[in-house]
Formats: sequence, structure tokens, C-alpha cells
Amino acid sequence: MLKRELRKKYRNLRTDITPEQASDSSLVLANSILQIPIWDFFYYHIFLSIEDKNEVDTMPLITLLQGKDKNLVVPKVTDENSMVNYLLTDNTSIKKSAWGVPEPIDGIEVPENKIDVVFVPLLAFDTQGNRVGYGKGYYDTFLRKCRKKTIKIGLSFFEAESEPITDVHENDVKLDYCVTPEKVYEF
Repeated sequence: MLKRELRKKYRNLRTDITPEQASDSSLVLANSILQIPIWDFFYYHIFLSIEDKNEVDTMPLITLLQGKDKNLVVPKVTDENSMVNYLLTDNTSIKKSAWGVPEPIDGIEVPENKIDVVFVPLLAFDTQGNRVGYGKGYYDTFLRKCRKKTIKIGLSFFEAESEPITDVHENDVKLDYCVTPEKVYEF
């Protein structure tokens, strides 16, 4: 299937999820992360959810990671169409961007080569670990700057597409795992 078709399909599917379903599923996803062998690392990049797009709520996962004394890093989109990553602390001020994305105003910058695990937002993914995001390429650009051994974990309310994504680009970065309410996929 083509990415644009999948974007349309999954945006529509997300609109059918009730706030209660989203909350319950987000909690299940956070607990399922415990099955993945990622607990010996230092820096964990996590996106802050866009409520208007009915994304997976990352707050239960943030709480879990903070409870395990992990260093959390959150992104901010820059004017150069790339992302800067800031350490999430008790003093981090968050503000919604023009696109409605919660972002840190500023803080302690963490370079990509220090990040061990990345939780990746997505709309859809296939059984090969290819993902479909919103189409701007921010995460693929960011992930290419990370170390090769950085673990990439998608979070999705929906299961993998059985048909492969047909228009995968050479610059697209595959996931290592994707967690859904039903299953943890490993690629």
C-alpha cells in the first residue's frame, strides 16, 4: 500500500477511538514496553503526544521511565526543519508549537549520538518494520543522525499492515520494535 493511502486510512481510524479507549490502550502500551530489553540504557527519546491527532498518550510511558530513573529527552522542531533534543527535567517548560505539538521551550540539549532508545510516533507500520509518519521526514532525518545501534520503537493503537508499504524511500529508517495493545513486534 502507498503511504498517502495509509495516512488517510489511519487518520480516519484514529478519529473513531474514544478518549477512554486511547487512555486504556496507552496504559497497555506502556506496560508492554517492559517486555523489551531496553532497561540498561541511559538516554530515552520520547515524543510528547498531540491530543488533537489522537496519538498514543506517552504520559504513562514517561511516568514509567521516570520511575526507573531514566533520562528522558524530548524533541523540538527548528526552523531548519530538523529537531533539537532537550533533557526533560522538572524545570522544563512545555509550549504547543504552531502545529499543536507540545515542545520544550529550551533546556539542556542532548546530541543524537548520546540517545540510546527512541520512541517513534507513527500512523501505520508494516510487518517489515517500515513506518508511515505524517510525511514531513523529521523523524527519519533525526534517526539517521543517531547511532546505528540506537533502538527504535514505534507506538501504535493498530496492528501491522499485512501488505508491505510499497513506496519506502531509501532514507526511511526502519523500526526495531513496534508496540500495539495486542502485541510487541520485533523486526
